[in-house]
Amino acid sequence: MAAMAEGAGEPELVSIPATPRGLSTPEGLSTPPVRRGGAATSGAGTPVRRVVEGLRGYLEEVGHLTRLNPQDAWLPITESRSGNARYAAFHSLNAGLGFQALLIPLAFPALGWSWGIISLTVAYFWQLYTLWILVKLHEAVPGRRYNRYVELAQAAFGEKLGVWLALFPTIYLSAGTATALILVGGETMKLFYQIVCGPLCLPSPISTVEWYLVFTSLSVILSQLPNLNSIAGVSLIGGATAIMYCTMSWVLSVSQQRPSTVSYEPAKYTSFGSSLFSTMNALGIIAFAFRGHNLALEIQATMPSTFKHPAHVPMWRGAKAAYLLIAMCIFPVAIGGYWAYGNMIPPGGILTALYVFHSHDISRGLLAATFLLVVFNCLSSFQIYSMPVFDSFEAYYTGRTNRPCSVWVRSGFRVFYGFISLFIGIALPFLSSLAGLLGGLTLPVTFAYPCFMWICIKKPERFSFSWYLNWGLALLGTAFSVASSVGGVWSIVNTGMKLKFFKPN
Repeated sequence: MAAMAEGAGEPELVSIPATPRGLSTPEGLSTPPVRRGGAATSGAGTPVRRVVEGLRGYLEEVGHLTRLNPQDAWLPITESRSGNARYAAFHSLNAGLGFQALLIPLAFPALGWSWGIISLTVAYFWQLYTLWILVKLHEAVPGRRYNRYVELAQAAFGEKLGVWLALFPTIYLSAGTATALILVGGETMKLFYQIVCGPLCLPSPISTVEWYLVFTSLSVILSQLPNLNSIAGVSLIGGATAIMYCTMSWVLSVSQQRPSTVSYEPAKYTSFGSSLFSTMNALGIIAFAFRGHNLALEIQATMPSTFKHPAHVPMWRGAKAAYLLIAMCIFPVAIGGYWAYGNMIPPGGILTALYVFHSHDISRGLLAATFLLVVFNCLSSFQIYSMPVFDSFEAYYTGRTNRPCSVWVRSGFRVFYGFISLFIGIALPFLSSLAGLLGGLTLPVTFAYPCFMWICIKKPERFSFSWYLNWGLALLGTAFSVASSVGGVWSIVNTGMKLKFFKPN
């Protein structure tokens, strides 16, 4: 009967639905045995025993009594609940490792060897801890799954404040990343074509905008896969190609002779302000390399969950495997890239440095293969980062019509989104100058909000270790976000920004 009293304390379990099928017994939850003798063995014993047995069967089938939203069965994130630890590893690796990792060596000229490695290590374990928080908070309230980052923010901060704090950063991380992937993927396809084609391509070169169009068309075709679980194979390809091109980038860089004028002396600045903002910019480059937290809850939402087999177990198992591989990529890229090029590393990162300094020393086949791997990774990353936007489009449609999207409506949404992202990238090429400012506004999604959410939902005891740790990291992450945004503004003021429309580089 204790189970009944416990269930009555949850508002969402007041009305008990019809018994669903196929769910397993909650671990460690059992009904009290009927006492032998006394009232239990009287004439009323048989009905009581039947009620107890019925309750036991119901609890065995219902599991943890999660209340399901019927609309979730129509949306691409929650349409399929057949995910597992392998799928979680594929998605986490694809979302967490990308072209941003190639930029990490750019942070070392301002920080130097020691502080660069320390900052990278601290950021890695910091974001790993906040990822663990998100995984644990997915089912923080019995009977409720927070399938999207904004839903968890609303539960922690309130309906309105949660939307204000989380909606813009998550949209920017999805839509902004998709636009950046179109630009990076298109430019990399152009470099691949030039390397393979060589002098034969010079008479009639294909323009950069045309390569953007080719990349977008391929992305739109690939985006017709219906839901998040259906792109698990795509995520596997994306994660594998990211590991390969990161490894090839640093191995090819350190295997070649270093430039004769390479230097590891920390950059010198004329004023304290310049030094401070350059340091903050370097820390921002490291922080931006860690991505994917805005997708963690969505990935976990694709898994079935019961008391006996909660979703956080396979999710965390897959995430640990993915982030171990990520660490094996980003640390060698950072250290090997800075060792190979020092302060001479160009703004495009280690891959651009490889092309600039060693294009004549390395075989064209190896260079072309490296660039082709980047293209495959960008195509794969576009799918997983666009999935929350597809989910939002379809949620609005199904909410208005009360029916699932047809194949044509779903395809129309995805074609529209792909080409509107292309249009933004071509029409507003100066948005890359705002990356520091806008990126600073998204840092709390990874480094601050999860800690605040843990405090609001779990309510750790005041002045305990958990209380101090989460408050400290949350406030530090917020301060870092503000400083990074200010650094982005300073960079715009210092270097200027040309408002060019429809003139991509």
